[in-house]
Amino acid sequence: MTIELNHTIVAAEDKKASARFLADILGLEVGPQYGPFIPVTIPNGVTLDYYEGDGEPFVAQHYAFLVSDAEFDAIFGRIKDRGLTYWADPYHKLENQINTNDGGRGVYWDDPNGHKLEILTKPYGSGE
Repeated sequence: MTIELNHTIVAAEDKKASARFLADILGLEVGPQYGPFIPVTIPNGVTLDYYEGDGEPFVAQHYAFLVSDAEFDAIFGRIKDRGLTYWADPYHKLENQINTNDGGRGVYWDDPNGHKLEILTKPYGSGE
């Protein structure tokens, strides 16, 4: 049996702006709206479907993206070019630093809705 994550819904105050923010930082495209969702498709086929909901408060989530070293450099460059605050840790204690966990590189930043975004070049626990 093959089980793959196909999509997840990302709550947003402004789904268009939020989808564009992620797509621009990761160097991806925003897909056309379908129903109440605006998708950003990740290269492995998973979509993050941005949704405004009914205006109710939502809990910020964490979204981590495994990237190559070249992609890390490009994405991290866009984070810095935008003047975004970034951290080496998910607790926002190590500001304007990156981490080198498991022999790779990682960094966290927030999206406009308070969701915690992360890029990393080595999966956690890969033990390098």
